[in-house]
Amino acid sequence: MEFVDHIGHKIQLDKYPKRIVSLVPSQTELLVDLGLSDRLVGITKFCVHPSSLRREKTIVGGTKAVKHDVIEALNPDLIIANKEENERADIERLTAKYPTWTSDIKSLDDACQMIQDIGVLTNTTQAAEALNSEIKSGFEAIPHGSTKVALYLIWKNPYMAAGPDTFIHQMLPFAGFQNVIHDPEARYPELSETEIERLHPTYILLSSEPFPFKGKHTAEVQARFPKSTIMEVDGEMFSWYGSRLKRATTYFTNLLRLAENKRERSKDA
Repeated sequence: MEFVDHIGHKIQLDKYPKRIVSLVPSQTELLVDLGLSDRLVGITKFCVHPSSLRREKTIVGGTKAVKHDVIEALNPDLIIANKEENERADIERLTAKYPTWTSDIKSLDDACQMIQDIGVLTNTTQAAEALNSEIKSGFEAIPHGSTKVALYLIWKNPYMAAGPDTFIHQMLPFAGFQNVIHDPEARYPELSETEIERLHPTYILLSSEPFPFKGKHTAEVQARFPKSTIMEVDGEMFSWYGSRLKRATTYFTNLLRLAENKRERSKDA
């Protein structure tokens, strides 16, 4: 059987895989939700869903720091990676030794295509189709608006934001936000406090990952940018492009309501 991944690489399998290593947290969760937990032998330390998985499977390092000797000991018959989340050098090294399938996700359509492709690759097509149907129905049911100008921050010291040409950018309108970053070349731009002031975002969204923004950071950002409404958001809902998408639409709907209420309260204060 021959398969082509999202970066144009061809892999050949004599049979459906039984020893899978996943190097991407959102795709690890997808594999479990497709009923493939028993075939999953290796995951990264960031594969936190389901919570029991890291006690049951071998940790092969991080998404950016793969332990090749650990993977070799697992003798995988399939490795699933991602162009952005994993290092190119690691993917190339693994591709030379094992069937390695790599996704490239920048939109909801890309995510659904990935789910379908992995379903075909692992002989779980029916489960993948059912999951895609649930995801698509959920996203079709919510308004795709972009009325609230927002800055989505993923890092601190320096501040880094999600720009165009990212999956996060594509998700923002489903939650009712319009990205204040417009430069198509600026995928994850670094921003000074002065630059953020000039952008004048109505909302500043503080993601829970990769930098773990918490209450004290929210207070700091609110004090520095008093004219913006500051909100902590679940980064998994905006950036995980696997089966977690079936939960994202409810989250986005509730977040929109919360954003509107918080903005109104700030006006009254």
